[in-house]
Amino acid sequence: MNPVQSITLNVHAAGEGFPILCLHGHPGSGASLSVFTQPLSQRFRTLAPDLRGYGSSQTQTEFAIADHLPDLEALLDHYAVSRCLVLGWSLGGILAMELALRRPELVSGLILVATAARPWGNHPAVTWQDNLYTGVASILNWLNPGWQWNIETFGRRSLYRYLLQQQTSSAYQYLASEALPAYLQTSQAAHRALNRALSTRYNRLEALAQIQVPSLVLAGSLDRHITPEASFETAQHLQKSHWICYPNTAHLFPWEIPGQVLSDIEQWLAHHAEVTSTCD
Repeated sequence: MNPVQSITLNVHAAGEGFPILCLHGHPGSGASLSVFTQPLSQRFRTLAPDLRGYGSSQTQTEFAIADHLPDLEALLDHYAVSRCLVLGWSLGGILAMELALRRPELVSGLILVATAARPWGNHPAVTWQDNLYTGVASILNWLNPGWQWNIETFGRRSLYRYLLQQQTSSAYQYLASEALPAYLQTSQAAHRALNRALSTRYNRLEALAQIQVPSLVLAGSLDRHITPEASFETAQHLQKSHWICYPNTAHLFPWEIPGQVLSDIEQWLAHHAEVTSTCD
């Protein structure tokens, strides 16, 4: 098999200081991480790429999940980053762990959001009514972001009820401004790459002992896509982890309780100054 060729990723870069590589989930884009990058870029250099097949990093060829890694290595080389903190949400968290295993010298610490090294979910079967209500809720929310009537009438009956436990107007504004555009820009090749990885029962738990840097593992107590039990299992296998599970939240909990999530990240950073230190 020919070696994987990296592609140039579109990157949302902001701020100055120690670099934080921010990796989005599926579907997603670098822009859909603004809940993290906007506050963190006040103190750090945030690099939030559109992963291969997402956002503006489109490709005409099929790829595997592992093919994201040489892209990320090339990105860090382009920005002359020799060491960085990596924040990953969902699929992005899986890639964060894989990068730490593949290139440990590059990774100073991990912030893992709604993710797991052996991901499993308990999402109910999707019905045609689910898809209908989701489509209507999405269109109306795009036209009038955060409209409470739409949330109560269609949103709570849609698939958003599994993504957001606290269906607030502010969370729906994130759906309109960041989730919907990211969904529309996610390629079919990206969908297929994720489905292939899941069909192989992806499991990297045993390898996690190799990761020696501090890790913050965050989960939503009612996450149906990657269960909190899966996230906790990951935290147990990491050598230097701190685990937080937020009650009454789901997979998109950073959009439900952004203030609490950012406060916990800031506290963790304060207790682990080494993860953003320029000294080796």
